[in-house]
Amino acid sequence: MERTEFVEVANAALRRLDQVLGDLEHEALDVELSGDVLTLSFADGGKFVINAHSAAGQIWLAAGRTAWHFDYHDASQRWVAAKTGDELMQTVASLVGPRLGIEVAL
Repeated sequence: MERTEFVEVANAALRRLDQVLGDLEHEALDVELSGDVLTLSFADGGKFVINAHSAAGQIWLAAGRTAWHFDYHDASQRWVAAKTGDELMQTVASLVGPRLGIEVAL
């Protein structure tokens, strides 16, 4: 994938996450998108960081002691972690929802 295409699809994914999670307006979650880095800050002091890593052509997610590297798959138009098969949106929803005590759909 060319860099310009990567930037376009990665930024679209980050904006989607920012919009949906920001719209939750949950008092225990602060969502901040700055450039190609989305930070999710929780009331208990925890943070998740999701960023577009253009050099690797991946979106990286760090949540606690676990990290994922998601590659874009044109055929499915999804970001998938090669090591685990996890999909980005589903993974974020499954991490954030229980932490807030709500169901999150992305």
